[in-house]
Amino acid sequence: MNDSSTFLNGLKSGSFKALARILTLVENELGLSAELLESLEIKNVPVIGITGPPGAGKSTLVNAVAEQFVKDGKKVAILAVDPTSPFNFGSLLGDRIRMVQLFNNPNIYIRSVATRGALGGISAKTIEMVDVLKSAAFDLILVETVGVGQSEVEIVGLADKTVVVLVPESGDEIQNIKSGLMEIAQAFVVNKADREGADTFANNLNKLLHQQHQQIPVFKTVADKKEGIEALCAWILKDSGPDVERKTYLLAEKAFKIIQHKRMQGIDKKKLRDDIREAFDQPGFNLYQFISDWD
Repeated sequence: MNDSSTFLNGLKSGSFKALARILTLVENELGLSAELLESLEIKNVPVIGITGPPGAGKSTLVNAVAEQFVKDGKKVAILAVDPTSPFNFGSLLGDRIRMVQLFNNPNIYIRSVATRGALGGISAKTIEMVDVLKSAAFDLILVETVGVGQSEVEIVGLADKTVVVLVPESGDEIQNIKSGLMEIAQAFVVNKADREGADTFANNLNKLLHQQHQQIPVFKTVADKKEGIEALCAWILKDSGPDVERKTYLLAEKAFKIIQHKRMQGIDKKKLRDDIREAFDQPGFNLYQFISDWD
C-alpha cells in the first residue's frame, strides 16, 4: 500500500489496517498525508464529544456507550485524546489502557492521539484524524478529551454534540461549572449516580439550567454497571434538526485550527527550548527581546 488510491480504497472498504496507516500518516504529516486529506470523501457521520473534569468516569462512559451502540448494530470509532508532556512531548495514552475490553470487538475502532500542547485538548491533528474517521465506514464517532477542566471548551469546535460528564461530588463546585463547561454542554451526564448526593446534584443542575432558560437534558448513569446508558444513547442519535449557524461555526473553528497549525509548522519547539536554555544563561535575559530576535 504505497499510493493514495490504494489507501483510500482500503478506507472505503472498512479495512482497519488501511485506516490505521492513513491516521499515522496524517498525524505525523508523512508522505501522502496532504494528498490523502484533500481526497477524502467526508461523510455526515455524527461526532460526539465527551468531556468533563478528571475522575468523572469519561472512559468508562465511552466504553458503555460504544458497547450499547454495537449491540444495536452500529459501527463505532473512538478517538481518545491524551495530554502531551511539556517536557518530552510524549503521551501516556492511558485511555487506550482503560478501554482494553473493547479491543477485540470488530465493530469498534480505538485510536489514541496526543493533545500536542493544545490547551483545550483539540489540535489540528485531532481535527484531521476525525475527518479521516468520518470518511471510513462508521456510524458514530466518539471523541473523549483530556480532563483539564474549563479549557476543554475547544471540543465545541469539533463535535456535533457535546456531553459534559460530572460526578455527585461536583456539587460544591456548581458555580465553577456554571462559569466554565456550562456554556458548551448540550447534555450533562451525572455519572456514578449510585453515590450519595447524586439525586440532589442532578436536581440542582436541572434548576440551574431552568433558571438560565436552557433546555439541556441531564442524564444519570452508573457507567460501570451500564445503568442509564440506553437513554443517553437515544438522545445522542436524536436528530436535532439542521443548524446552519452552528455548522458554519464548527467549520470556521476547524479551519482556524488547521490554518494556525500550518503557519506554525516552521517553529521547531525543541530548537526553541534549546535556544532559550542557552540564552537564559546570558546576563540580562529578556524573553520578549529573545522572541523578537529568534529565528
